[in-house]
Amino acid sequence: MKSYKVVVTGAFNAGKTEFIRTGSDIDIVTTERRISDSELADTKEETTVAMDYGQTRMDDTVFHLYGTPGQARFEFMWGILAKEMDAYIVIVDSTDQGSLMDTKQIIRLFQKQAKVPYIIAANKQDNASVLSPEEIARLMGVTDKVPVVSCVAHDKSAVLAVLQQLRALLA
Repeated sequence: MKSYKVVVTGAFNAGKTEFIRTGSDIDIVTTERRISDSELADTKEETTVAMDYGQTRMDDTVFHLYGTPGQARFEFMWGILAKEMDAYIVIVDSTDQGSLMDTKQIIRLFQKQAKVPYIIAANKQDNASVLSPEEIARLMGVTDKVPVVSCVAHDKSAVLAVLQQLRALLA
């Protein structure tokens, strides 16, 4: 049995917790709390303040999924969660082009933590007027070595497809 520590990261409201909740075979551990910032509270009611944890088994592979907070004020958790990671998944909100700059900064920080494979999951692809995975790759300036894949975080088959792609990178 292969076991991998995978960090699930991305900007605020990208869908990290939902991705882990949908993909996990166990009840997830979450640290979501009511949002105190009035501007952000207009977007959603709760946000992750420390981490989320879930676990997914695919054949002979177990993914331990650790979700980071998306707000920069909690970025101290990113380094803690990145310790000894085998890979990471960057969740991108395909409906919010403005969040891509934050996402690029998050990737830079994670690349400093460890030289491990990562994949970008273009979330919310089931919404109207979204950026395609190809547009996201172009706007983020990633190379062909970094897969940018379509995702819908509340669709189990879509989440498992992202994990399948990541498993191929780890093989």
